[in-house]
Amino acid sequence: MSIVHRSFTYLPYSDTGYFSQLVTDYISGSGHATSFVKYSPDATGLQQAINDRGKYTIDRIALVNTLAKQYETIDTPEAVRKNIELLRNETTFTVCTAHQPNLLTGYLYFIYKIVHAIRLAAELKKLHPQNDFVPVYYMGSEDNDLDELGVFNYQNKKWRWDADGQTGAVGRMSTSSLKPLLSDLFKVMGPPGQHFDDLKELLTKSYLEHKTIGDATRFLVNELFGRYGLIVLDPDDVAFKKPIVDIVKDDLQYHSAFALVTTQVEKLEQHYRAQAHPRPINLFYMKDNIRERVEKQGDEWVVINSDISWNKEQLLEEVDQHPERFSPNVILRGLLQERILPNVAFIGGGAEVAYWLQLKSVFEQYNVFYPVILLRQSAQWIHSKQAELREKAGLTVTDVFKDEARLVREYLLHHGNDQWQTGAEMNAIDSIMTQLKQKAMSLDVTLRSSTEAALAKIKHQMDVLEKKMLRAEKRKMHIELARITRLKESLFPGNSLQERKENFTEYFLQYGHSFIDVLYDAFQPLRNEFLIVEEK
Repeated sequence: MSIVHRSFTYLPYSDTGYFSQLVTDYISGSGHATSFVKYSPDATGLQQAINDRGKYTIDRIALVNTLAKQYETIDTPEAVRKNIELLRNETTFTVCTAHQPNLLTGYLYFIYKIVHAIRLAAELKKLHPQNDFVPVYYMGSEDNDLDELGVFNYQNKKWRWDADGQTGAVGRMSTSSLKPLLSDLFKVMGPPGQHFDDLKELLTKSYLEHKTIGDATRFLVNELFGRYGLIVLDPDDVAFKKPIVDIVKDDLQYHSAFALVTTQVEKLEQHYRAQAHPRPINLFYMKDNIRERVEKQGDEWVVINSDISWNKEQLLEEVDQHPERFSPNVILRGLLQERILPNVAFIGGGAEVAYWLQLKSVFEQYNVFYPVILLRQSAQWIHSKQAELREKAGLTVTDVFKDEARLVREYLLHHGNDQWQTGAEMNAIDSIMTQLKQKAMSLDVTLRSSTEAALAKIKHQMDVLEKKMLRAEKRKMHIELARITRLKESLFPGNSLQERKENFTEYFLQYGHSFIDVLYDAFQPLRNEFLIVEEK
């Protein structure tokens, strides 16, 4: 078996071309983005957050007991049991990331988020040995967007689960109809070997031996990350909803978040594009197989697309008796997270960072701790064959992020014949036309527009000619340029980042559990740079 050598390269996010100005300003501490948060996304900000977190109490006993109950049905690693117990201590904090229970984890960034949280917890322990830090995956089990959560890619094919017509929160959906999809997947999955056997067993146990998607996802994530002490928290539990009863009642009656976030959005949009917009009521009602928005209509509160409604007295009674039936949307979700966890840092993707930057005033309104907001680690995996192609194309590891047209032009400039360039000739023509314009204007100033029009026409024709000459040069070097095209297409499927298209299964088949270990070793949780892993 050949030995795999890997190199790790780190690239500023702004140099990738895949991240918004808001995000790059935020992580670099420039522009206006940092004015919307409380702590800077670095070691200094985390130190301040740790110092401040103790001012906000949580029910640690309820947290530990509820987590223990959620883990009753699975074989819990010692590292997880230890971390759950550590949460009893006031000196223990959490590092949290959140994501919906996407089928088979969905896309690679699901994995990257969690590894980042685990790695940051370990890093904080080194920086603050007097404290303990527990990584937490907060499962968005209440999300009902099956079109998003029931899809994953394998070998450039989209696999979709229709849930056999089930509706409501995806985490509550039965896994019983997944057997045919997994059977079809296993037929094309490969190559055969130990990693295939391990993966098939892992997916079979996860989805065919657990009744709900939420339970299946907890098992799967625990099998992948449990040895690192990662805790999976499912907020769909009455014990976790009780701490936000006051927020639920306020949102239903007084719509405080709507006014506050609207103001923040207006401020943010003076400089950037807002990510999420609030509603007067930012809650869903969840019961049985429904998860629908709550709206106020006249003197009643109604659950849309249902026959459920309440007057004020009935509504408040429903909240008191069944808080688990009220599910926060993106505007309020973080408040629930911070009310039940002793959290100091939240790790999210670019879109999550953007919407968290709209929420600080809401946290202040409800006296909820607002954590350090960190951009999750992004990574690009360059396999050995791709690395060979990169070298043949004469590109560096960081060159691959450049636009293909730019790469082609640079390649032609360095390796091709420069006869297709017309810059020197155009400068000469421009000089001559300037002299002609001066001559013409010395005869009649009204000829100025005519000479300028003639010059513009010549420039246009020269541009057309240069493009034709460039195409001719490209035809002569089509073999070399085809390498660039193939490389870009393989590294950036659909002109998107690899992590937004590919699924972890392809990597597990090749590396097994060591895939996670490689990422753990490579991630630098406070560096705020894009990671490139290249194999040789």
